[in-house]
Amino acid sequence: MHWIDWIIVFGFMAVLSAVAIYVKRFNKGVADFLAANRCAGRYLLSVSQSMGAVGAISFAALFQQYYAAGFSAIWWILMLYPLYLLFALSGWITYRYRETRVLTMAQFYEIRYSRRFRVFAGILAWVSGVINMGIFPAVTARLFIHVCGLPEAFSLFGIEGISTFVAIMIAELSIALAFTFLGGMIAVMVTDFLQGIWTFATLTTIGVFLLWKFGWSTIVEGLQMAPENASMLNPFQTTNAEGFSIFFFLMYAFGVMYNYRAWHGTQGYSAAAKSAHEQKMAGIVGQWREMTQVVLLLIIPICAFVLMNHSGFAAQAAEVHQLVGAIENEAVARQMLVPIALTKMIPVGLLGLFVAALFAAQVSTDDTYLHSWGSIFVQDVILPFRKKGFTPKQHIRILRYSILFVAVFVFFFSLLFRQNDFILMYMQLTGAIYLGGAGAVIVGGFYWKRATVAGAWGAMVTGSSLGVTGLILRTAWPDLAPKLLKLFPESRFLAENPEAFPYNGMQIAFAAALCSISVYVLVSLWGWLVQRKEPFNMERMLHRGKYAIKGEHGEDVALPPTGLKALIPSKEFSRGDKVLYFGLMGWAVLFFSIFLLTTIYQLIWGTTDAWWIGYWSAWTKLTIFLSVATTIWLAIGGFSNMKELFRVLKSARRIDTDDGRVVGHHSLADEELEKNNPEVEAELKADS
Repeated sequence: MHWIDWIIVFGFMAVLSAVAIYVKRFNKGVADFLAANRCAGRYLLSVSQSMGAVGAISFAALFQQYYAAGFSAIWWILMLYPLYLLFALSGWITYRYRETRVLTMAQFYEIRYSRRFRVFAGILAWVSGVINMGIFPAVTARLFIHVCGLPEAFSLFGIEGISTFVAIMIAELSIALAFTFLGGMIAVMVTDFLQGIWTFATLTTIGVFLLWKFGWSTIVEGLQMAPENASMLNPFQTTNAEGFSIFFFLMYAFGVMYNYRAWHGTQGYSAAAKSAHEQKMAGIVGQWREMTQVVLLLIIPICAFVLMNHSGFAAQAAEVHQLVGAIENEAVARQMLVPIALTKMIPVGLLGLFVAALFAAQVSTDDTYLHSWGSIFVQDVILPFRKKGFTPKQHIRILRYSILFVAVFVFFFSLLFRQNDFILMYMQLTGAIYLGGAGAVIVGGFYWKRATVAGAWGAMVTGSSLGVTGLILRTAWPDLAPKLLKLFPESRFLAENPEAFPYNGMQIAFAAALCSISVYVLVSLWGWLVQRKEPFNMERMLHRGKYAIKGEHGEDVALPPTGLKALIPSKEFSRGDKVLYFGLMGWAVLFFSIFLLTTIYQLIWGTTDAWWIGYWSAWTKLTIFLSVATTIWLAIGGFSNMKELFRVLKSARRIDTDDGRVVGHHSLADEELEKNNPEVEAELKADS
């Protein structure tokens, strides 16, 4: 790192800190701290939420995946475009979630199922989340050490041998804590937006530079050196790709459908939009960003592969091999290969931009996750047991204590846990502790009025049990397998797999989901057909019909379209909304058509490497162009939304009961908003 690079990094940190201090003045209530008082616009929300979910650990994880699979990994993502299109255009899950006006997903569980289930699901989500987050600080610290060329230890104020690894973890968590403490969701969202624009612009700049430096012909030559049946160009020749074969992406596609919006790492954003329609539009805008972002995260590992395998870069490759070879932990060495190679590919200035982007990505994820998991513990584990709510000041203070506890936990987890798997596999496995059953519970709860409480319990217990079992087996198998082999010496399974459990995190998560769906449906059908359970009142939960809350930020309270009509722009859509809508539809349909026709052609006649080289060249150029345009567009829209957010928050109404408590089958805050509605007066009295 040159001194110019360090100026860029620390200058960016200073700007973010100043912004976080400024927005502190707008945090005046519990709803402000948890969901920015539901005042966010689509562009601000889209960029911030996307950045909150893409941390430095995501960079490392995707670098691993794309270094192993190259362009082939992108091809299988194309089959998800219709799903992303369907979800974004219909507002799948997100629209109804925002209609409920809940502050956490587990609050929805209490409204839809029961208080006990809310607590149980809240505990599962929290445990799964903090363990999943547990390796974030460690991976990020190693990234900074190896990218910046920092020593393993340093001296400060006469103290010798201070661990750089520990110091970086403390620094990154402290900054994220400060942002979260200062302004809650408001500070998290605003700083995440700024970090998102910076990161997107930086990745675009580096991508263009690397394509210019290496040249397309050299990149193709390097990628063609991949092992047999582990092609970096032809996705139909990847059966030997380590961990990322065709079957991985098929299971991944299922997971996208099953767990859409189920993960609570960014739960504050799910409730922060100023209306349900704005939440839906944020999803549509977000698809534009995500479809162009993928090429930016792909170019770096692809060029790293070329550097390490092309004969023209033998000297640089030898330097990288030497640095990576000095890392004792094999899993960590795999994580660091691409970042270390990147330092040999970009000049002074660009390295500073990249390190600042790494910092931005990690802080944005840390503050978002700390806010989410800390809030979930208070809202869904502590609050349901209280007969009387906290005062707003008490509530925010306890939320901060909970967030601090999460930070301390993940620090020590990162310090002590030894990772032995791909990052993506670890994240899939730890996520399955909660997500194994959550997908069925969420989809059924929002869209099936006959779903029962017993079905929800069965699905969640099944999914979490399989997820926990899988995590234990993947982690402890090297020590556990020899002991089991002594007890069962004739076991062929144990004899053939003495060092590693043969099923990875993706496969275990897939099995947990299938079992949970089966249990949820069968138990709910039993309650409906045999026990004659009454259907749930979906209208009240979604504030529709006579239960509509009129005047909340001026949104339309008419019954939204359902079924296939939900895919057609309704009267909520402005002319500009329709342009975004049909533009996204055209993009998704175009590339899915290419995917479908090419797959059919491959199955009948077979494709050639020359065809794939031409296709990836055109795709890369088009996506780079769109990424530049998208960055400018989102920046303009986001700053406009930010200005509006500050204006609205200055005079926004704060309701003390809008703190996540539930009575009967509705939020306690709804009573305040429904008092003047004579149609529901009798139901309010009955609930009381």
